Amino acid sequence: MEKNAMIQPAWSKVAEVELVYKTKVKAAERPLIKTSKDCYETLLKVWDKNKMEMQEEFKVLLINQANRVTGVYEASAGGLTGTVADPRLILAAAIKGLAVNIVLAHNHPSGDLKPSGADEQLTLKIKTAASYHDIRVLDHIIVTTDAYYSFADKGLL
Repeated sequence: MEKNAMIQPAWSKVAEVELVYKTKVKAAERPLIKTSKDCYETLLKVWDKNKMEMQEEFKVLLINQANRVTGVYEASAGGLTGTVADPRLILAAAIKGLAVNIVLAHNHPSGDLKPSGADEQLTLKIKTAASYHDIRVLDHIIVTTDAYYSFADKGLL
């Protein structure tokens, strides 16, 4: 065999990226989001209540054009007082999940519903980045075991 025939071109040594969307849930069975309360109730169903007062977590509801939840992306889990959510990973999940809208959500283990300055900055950063992909941030919900705070209801979006 010729020496050059065994050398692979550089382009053949890169990772393959494949976009796939698979669902086992019928469209009519997906949660419908009309209000912040709908978001909160959906989030409570997917949140581990045993961790809600122990560990801060950040999740994203992926929502289609019909305002049906198509998936939940668990963006990060941190400690008692914070977690780091990467906007790039959140947008990658939204794009791969074919989301037209997203709802950002995180819990405050302390039970305090007041958003921090960092919460507000992250919301704006993700909202701006998402808009470049025609993805709308409908809300950012702060979740506790018995109440929630909605950025949209408070006029912060």
